[in-house]
Amino acid sequence: MAQTDYTYPSVYFAYLFFALMFFLAVYFFLRSRRDGYWGENGEEAKFQMFDDDETHRRAP
Repeated sequence: MAQTDYTYPSVYFAYLFFALMFFLAVYFFLRSRRDGYWGENGEEAKFQMFDDDETHRRAP
């Protein structure tokens, strides 16, 4: 009867998952840098959102 070792597939899957997460993080970092989120006006969208928000809320 042949012995089966299920350690290697799980280790390969873990390394594949870690590499995929790393490359996705690098991809989104480069994409956000290209879109201009790292410049001096990087937080302009946040302030624009706060300026456009005209909903007046009452304090409870």
